[in-house]
Amino acid sequence: MTVRDWQGEADARARACLTAVAPPGDLWLGAMLAEHGAARVWAGLVAGEPPPSVPVEEDEDPDPEAWARLRRRWDGWSAAAARVDPDGLLGESAAAGIRFVAPGDPEWPGRLDGLDLPGGRRSHGLWVRGGGDLRNLCLRSVAVVGARSATAYGEHVAAEMAYELAEQDVVVVSGGAYGIDGAAHRAAHANGSTVVVLACGLDVDYPRGHAGMFADIARTGVLVSERPVGATPRAKDFLIRNRLIAALTPGTVVVEAGRRSGALNTASHAVELHRVLMAVPGPVTSAMSVGCHVLLRDWQAGCVTCADDVVAQVGAVGELPPERGPMRVSAHLDAESARVLEAVPRAGAGPAVVAAASGTSLDVAMRSLGLLAAAGLVERCRAGWRLPR
Repeated sequence: MTVRDWQGEADARARACLTAVAPPGDLWLGAMLAEHGAARVWAGLVAGEPPPSVPVEEDEDPDPEAWARLRRRWDGWSAAAARVDPDGLLGESAAAGIRFVAPGDPEWPGRLDGLDLPGGRRSHGLWVRGGGDLRNLCLRSVAVVGARSATAYGEHVAAEMAYELAEQDVVVVSGGAYGIDGAAHRAAHANGSTVVVLACGLDVDYPRGHAGMFADIARTGVLVSERPVGATPRAKDFLIRNRLIAALTPGTVVVEAGRRSGALNTASHAVELHRVLMAVPGPVTSAMSVGCHVLLRDWQAGCVTCADDVVAQVGAVGELPPERGPMRVSAHLDAESARVLEAVPRAGAGPAVVAAASGTSLDVAMRSLGLLAAAGLVERCRAGWRLPR
């Protein structure tokens, strides 16, 4: 392993551990990671050291009270870091079929690098579950979101639109909730693949009633979260999660939304990140269409009524690639990845078995499997990983 490889492994391992102690998208933590690297920040937390400094604007006058609040936040993270077992976290995740994807990994979606736009919050790393490749799925995708307490009209429009988008090889990204999200996921999965972005650990089925749907989606699509195994959702996590839904795709469609719907929060992130915002008009007598009408009237959202409208809106700014089907990624294999590939049986095996057979660590095996999957050289299966049929 080269020095660069070792540094990459240490950075990814540190980022995985940070998801267990710090909230996703924290601006201060993001600045520290950019300045000092994840391995250095994590080591400081574990050792109980003071927080590393980050650059500030020359004309910025540090507020003593603000610095005191930041120090209390750091101390809280440090106390939590002392309780984290990195091997246990990664091992438990691997046993549940969950992998960690860090910035720079082959499966990392390039659009997330745009989360450092003004007011944006970078993602420090993603936990991924499922047989699909997150990066490839998001290359040609659209977010379809809306109210949980959706009407029959809204669910019908969401399902029809998602199904037709899948026919055009456009992957639907949504939040896995009841209502519009669920209708869009089910229809897209019936005709292709879909991406579910959750606000909890991927071993925690929330909402509980969608556990079966999540298991089905994992066969060809993926479930994504910024939170580690065992993490249950809190109210604020859904709002933080919404920025990820907007960022993964070039455009967001709001099918139904009340005046205070969380879908409007996703819409605001789409605007902030310079994504295409679209809304479906509804009956003027329906409270569940008030939010969509506000987006159309005040936010200059594009009016869409079908999949063709969505593709026309997103394609108009050149964000949706015209080619159809998944993109294959070529790979130049290093010695360790080659050994991992040789250890993958056609019948399939879990990452721990592959690691032992290849003579590598579990961390190296999991990251190599991600690289090999992006290159189309291995695929996920019920047993873990196998050679493509």
